[in-house]
Amino acid sequence: MVGGEAAPVPSRNPFGGREFGLRVFSAIVLAVIVVSALILGGWSFAVIWLAAGVVGAAEWIGMSRTEPAKPLTAIIAATLVGLAICVRGGASAGASLAVLILGALALAALAHGLRGKLRASSGLAGAAVVALVPAALRDDPAIGVLGPAWMFAVVWSTDILAYFTGRAFGGPKLMPSVSPKKTWSGAVGGLVGGTLAGAALVALARPYGGSDLAMAPLVAVALASAAASVLSQGGDLVESALKRFHGVKDSGRSIPGHGGVMDRLDGFFAVALLAGLYLILHRVFAA
Repeated sequence: MVGGEAAPVPSRNPFGGREFGLRVFSAIVLAVIVVSALILGGWSFAVIWLAAGVVGAAEWIGMSRTEPAKPLTAIIAATLVGLAICVRGGASAGASLAVLILGALALAALAHGLRGKLRASSGLAGAAVVALVPAALRDDPAIGVLGPAWMFAVVWSTDILAYFTGRAFGGPKLMPSVSPKKTWSGAVGGLVGGTLAGAALVALARPYGGSDLAMAPLVAVALASAAASVLSQGGDLVESALKRFHGVKDSGRSIPGHGGVMDRLDGFFAVALLAGLYLILHRVFAA
């Protein structure tokens, strides 16, 4: 008390603090690495996502307490490497499917209990999406750099705008029982940011051609970007629910300020599912 009055409470800067600075620094470093690898293409890009898939699977095995953790992670890693070699080496779909089935059977044989077998198999499936889809899009001559770049633009813009608008405006919580900090203002800001970023990137790339995506109608691109933005936020909420169920704050500690790979790629995984579906349909109808 000062002069009989309560001392004013200093206002808190929602974007200040060491954690925020560490989060921004880590995000910038990761973005530079990923974009550089995207431009280079080939195995430079593929290895990054292969590593992300392996680490993410290891985090899931650890978070879900699936045993025996190390052997299961090793099997998933070996399966992902085999799948990457098949996909990038031009092997038949049958060869890739055989590798996947062998990996799944090995996991089912080794994991403890029915739940363990299901969790190990789901870990392999999720890791395969992360490890294979971005590189497969980059390698497709009809899609090229623009495909993964569109995914990055939508997911990163959604994440950034949701974070900033949610912190700045606050308001009603989106799903407080799952993720107490997320707000409707953040969700709307993320949706607007992701939609505009995805459409703007394709519009800027259009004069240069070189990709079917560059020639797509902008209205369709905007709708796809909006859907991807919603999926990205949905993936984030699903991962938050999984962490809450398993009683952990972060999936890991591999990325300073962000937690683990699963924490960083939860939204990207959901969009990769959409992109993977597009890639499959694109190849089926192009054949």
